This record gives sequence, C-alpha cells and structure tokens, in this order.
Amino acid sequence: MAAILPANNYDAAGQSERVQPQGSPPSRRRVAPWADALFSFLAHSAAWLTLALLVGIIISLLIGAAPAIKEFGLAFLWTSEWDPVQEKFGGLVMIYGTLMTSFIALLIAVPVSFGIALFLTELSPGWLRRPLGTAIELLAAVPSIVYGMWGLLVFGPILATYVQQPLQSMFTGVPFLGALVSGPPVGIGILSAGIILAIMIIPFIASVMRDVFEVTPPLLKESAYGLGSTTWEVVWKVVLPYTKTGVVGGIMLGLGRALGETMAVTFVIGNMNQLDSLSVFEAANSITSALANEFAEASEGLHQASLIYLGLVLFFITFVVLACSKVLLSQLKKNEGARS
Repeated sequence: MAAILPANNYDAAGQSERVQPQGSPPSRRRVAPWADALFSFLAHSAAWLTLALLVGIIISLLIGAAPAIKEFGLAFLWTSEWDPVQEKFGGLVMIYGTLMTSFIALLIAVPVSFGIALFLTELSPGWLRRPLGTAIELLAAVPSIVYGMWGLLVFGPILATYVQQPLQSMFTGVPFLGALVSGPPVGIGILSAGIILAIMIIPFIASVMRDVFEVTPPLLKESAYGLGSTTWEVVWKVVLPYTKTGVVGGIMLGLGRALGETMAVTFVIGNMNQLDSLSVFEAANSITSALANEFAEASEGLHQASLIYLGLVLFFITFVVLACSKVLLSQLKKNEGARS
C-alpha cells in the first residue's frame, strides 16, 4: 500500500498540472518582435513604392518630352499641325479627339449604366437578376481589340448607312446641324469611337453603381416606400444621396478607361491628324491612337519627344479629372452637411 500511494499521488498531481481551469484563456504563442518590424517595413515599402513609381513616371515623361517642350512650349496644346517631315508638331487634334470621344462615351454610358443598375437592384425579378448581372460583368472581359474590329467591320457600316446618311439628308442647309453631321459616310470618326467607348465602359460603371445601390440600408428604402414614395423617388431622394460617393467613383472609373483606351479607338477613329470641321462623323485622332501608330517608327528627336509630350498631356488630363472628382465629392459632402 505504501508503494502504491506515491504513484497515485503523482498521477493526481500530473493530471492537475495538465488540466487547466475552464475559465482561463487559451495559451497563445507570442509573436516575435522582428515579425512586427518586418510587417511594418513591408507595408511602408509598398506605400512608398507606389509614390516612387508615380514620381518616376512623371520625371521620365518630363525628360523625354523636354526637347518638344523647349521647342514648342504651351503652343503645342493649341497647334493642329502635325508634320514629321518638317518637324512641326501640335497636339490639338489628338487632344480634341481624346476629349470628344470620352465626352460622347460618358454622355451615353452614364444614363444607360444608371438604368441597368436601377433595374438590377429595384425592378428586376429574382430569377433574372443574377444571370443579367453576370452577363454585364462578362462584357468587361471582352478584349478591346474585339470591340475595335466589331466597330470597324459591323458597327461602322451600320452607322454610316442608317444614321449618318439620313441625318445628312435631314439637316442639309441647316447652319450648325449640317456642319455637325457632314463628312463622307464611311462609318469611322469621333462619333463611332465615342459609341464604341461607351459600350466598353458601360459594364464598369453599371457594376459599380449596382454594388453601391445594394449597400443602401433596406430600412431607409422601406421607410420611403411606407410614406408613399414611388420607385423613382426612392432612388433619387434616398439611394443616390446615400451612395453618391460610389456613383461618382464608378463614373470616374469609366472616364479613366475611356481616356486611356487605345486599340478600339485606333480601329474606328480614322487616325487623321487634321481638324477640318467640327463634324462628329469626321475622321480624327486621339492621344492613345497616335502613340500606338507612330511611336514605334518615330525617329529620335522632336518626333519622339512630341509623342512623349502627348503622353504627358494625357497624364495631366487624367490627374485633372481625378482632382475634379475629389473636389466634386467634397462639395457634395459639404452641401449635404449644410442641409442637415
């Protein structure tokens, strides 16, 4: 008995050491201090790397465009002549084409995207909502060169035959409208490029609008419906004020895509460095299409520097668009605070 008692005491003691109280928290292994330091270093490095890349791009563009900036100055922005043989360059045609095609694209894409998002979130039956949303998202995955080929071979002839020719017959002799639709009916030009861009950016804007509309608290919408509001009143007075930041962000995303699109615009804009009229059916050029067509064959000197100057102008346009969107959002928030 004396030999057995110590063994029982040992087992009881060992069991008491192994069993933890039920209320005690589980033991956790402490993270080494160097792990926190490494994580902080990687996070700071990622942030500074982004800033360094942005500054590096700006410096590279400035250095590459320096000969053209020195030769032409700001007059490059409002000069339409583009003659590589005589080394006379101006970016007005490309800047005008870029801004006009993007403006036309937004003019078409924003209301269409708003209607799509409104239908998917408020009006669509449940069985149709997911397939239709997936189909819209798949449109964003179509390569831009496919849009360009379709615009050149299919959409362009349809636009020339069923839109441009009837409009020219209708507005012949009308001072402003006649000039706006003038030009040979070939189906390529600023309007064709703008419509193709609109088709390309609709999936992006519509997807963002749909997502931000879905995060609106149901209680707010149900309260508005309970007060007798219609669907349009709920969207206009409840959903849009609540999601205005996301809506503006989606529109800016689409505008950025339109400004930077290259291949689709190159196919359908016409690639003409002339600004003979203000017709939306006239062939023109854009900054991205000019870079795609000429940069590989441009000789070192003013020609290459002028193309880089165009890239710098496009970078500046994108920066201005982003800054304007930030100012717009801050003004909307300020007005909302003043009303409340």
